Parts: sequence; C-alpha cells; structure tokens
Amino acid sequence: MNEVLNKKVLSENVAEQFELTKKAGTEIVNYILESITENLANGGTVELSGFGKFEVRHRPERPGINPATKERIVIKASNSAAFKPAKALKDAVNK
Repeated sequence: MNEVLNKKVLSENVAEQFELTKKAGTEIVNYILESITENLANGGTVELSGFGKFEVRHRPERPGINPATKERIVIKASNSAAFKPAKALKDAVNK
C-alpha cells in the first residue's frame, strides 16, 4: 500500500476516529504540528515514544561551489530540523 498521508487525510482520519467534525480534526492536527514547530524553533526536542525524536541540528559554515558558475562560495551556518526514528518505527517499517 503506497498511500500518501498528507495533513488533510490525517485530519479526516482523526475526525473519523474520534467522531468529530472535519474542522475539529483539522484544528487538532494543526495544534500538534504548531506545538512541534514552536518547540523546535525554541531549540527544544520532541520525543514521541515508539515513533521517534525531532531535534534541531546545527550545520556549521562550510565551503561550497556554485554549480552554475563553478565559483567558490561560503555556505552560511544554519539550523535544520532532523528526525530520528524509534526502534519500534524502524521495526514496523521493515516487516
């Protein structure tokens, strides 16, 4: 089954599972995603037992090459959101 689970489908599934309106399902999913985003933006981590861990990883400044001009450039330091799956999720995916 190669189904795409996007935010809309997830919201509809939540609404159906808990016998809510689609609007309420959407509000719940939005709240969860906003909470995760806010926590990561503040430098925190989000650990969901049995699912995985979202964290912020720092990437230092590094040299690079512009592929169009072959000019050497400096890629600025940045932060990136990263996800590390829990063992239970890895096992479920590899069944």
